[in-house]
Amino acid sequence: MEYRIERDSMGEMKVPADKYWAAQTERSHENFEIGVGIETMPREITYAFGILKKAAAMANHALKPEKMTAEKLNVISQACDEVMSGKLNEHFPLVVWQTGSGTQSNMNANEVIANRGNELAGEKLLHPNDDINMSQSSNDTFPTAMHIAAVTAIEDKLIPAVDLLIDTFHRLEAENEDVVKSGRTHLQDATPIKFSQEISGWRSSLEKDKKMLQLALPELKELALGGTAVGTGLNAPKGFDVEVAKAVSQITGKDFQTAENKFHALTSKDELVFAHGAIKALAADMMKIANDVRWLASGPRCGIGEIFIPENEPGSSIMPGKVNPTQCEAVTMVAVQVMGNDVAIGMAASQGNFELNVFMPVCIYNFLQSARLLAEAMVSFNNKCAVGITANREKMAHNLHNSLMLVTALNPYIGYDNAAKTAKKAYKENISLKEACVELGFLTAERFDEVFHPEQMV
Repeated sequence: MEYRIERDSMGEMKVPADKYWAAQTERSHENFEIGVGIETMPREITYAFGILKKAAAMANHALKPEKMTAEKLNVISQACDEVMSGKLNEHFPLVVWQTGSGTQSNMNANEVIANRGNELAGEKLLHPNDDINMSQSSNDTFPTAMHIAAVTAIEDKLIPAVDLLIDTFHRLEAENEDVVKSGRTHLQDATPIKFSQEISGWRSSLEKDKKMLQLALPELKELALGGTAVGTGLNAPKGFDVEVAKAVSQITGKDFQTAENKFHALTSKDELVFAHGAIKALAADMMKIANDVRWLASGPRCGIGEIFIPENEPGSSIMPGKVNPTQCEAVTMVAVQVMGNDVAIGMAASQGNFELNVFMPVCIYNFLQSARLLAEAMVSFNNKCAVGITANREKMAHNLHNSLMLVTALNPYIGYDNAAKTAKKAYKENISLKEACVELGFLTAERFDEVFHPEQMV
């Protein structure tokens, strides 16, 4: 491998000749060999740095054009566009497990954009600190990147996945409006319910989760940029924070604002904790929905077996013909991961000291993993399971009419205590509710038929 010599305030460093990063990135690359190639800083953060560095150059050009010239802005913008496109991903090698402020990832962006910009300009026009990092600090850029990445993940990935599954449940409700089945509480038989009503519970849960995600977005759209090192805005021109937030909004098409209090924005991660709480709520509901589906599909002969789900792959290496609810299992595993991530995010957010939180990389790493995994799991569950759910109407009808809890319909006519005696006799002697009720003398056979209509109990 060929190398070139790069310099920073600590001296010279050998850097691979074919990479755009420079001395500070190389120091971090060599000093933090933890999860190399596996737990790389999320690409969503790389993308966010491309946005905010371009926005900073735009704001600097507007406020101090004598330093951020039109020529510099032009090549910085070109380089940042390449960062956003993913074209330069190989030049962002740093891992999550580095400095807790994300300083070296900020410098990685500064160095890559400067060197690529200089290549585009055909001259040494840009300096990583003086130009790309102008009016900024790692302490306000990294939390800004976190918020941009979090908003993008929720709006562009997670909410569309929620909407997809909501639409599927709407269709399934309409298709199963006429299907009445046995309800279940405490894993025991309960009074009847329409299958469409059961599905509507799943759908409504997702709609509530979507509202909670949307509720978290305005706080995430407040940016720390402009606070620089400790929140005072040192070395940033007056109005930079407002101008740069406008530029970020222009680039992303999303309505970002500058944070009102930069001291809070640098040290607190409460917005991410709150937003991930909504993600965890979605995960909890998806755990419930996936479990409902696999229980209802259990069998095919020795389980509940009230619905059919797509058969996607063989389920056993030893039992021929076995098929398992694998999409449900994937969703539930993802839900467990999200719940674990929530603990890590909460702990990381609690570790702000004085003017800075230094657990930021692990915080956003877990946040983005949750959003990505849950979005992808929901799309997979929808496309390979939910869209193919069909009611086993024969089994539902059998279970419905075999349920002892239909006796609840008799309460108004024979009273709770007599209805309980009827159910217990029917269960003990393995006879029908009608037979038990008539034998106990509570109703005649004709009167029983007049008042007993399970389909009307929904």
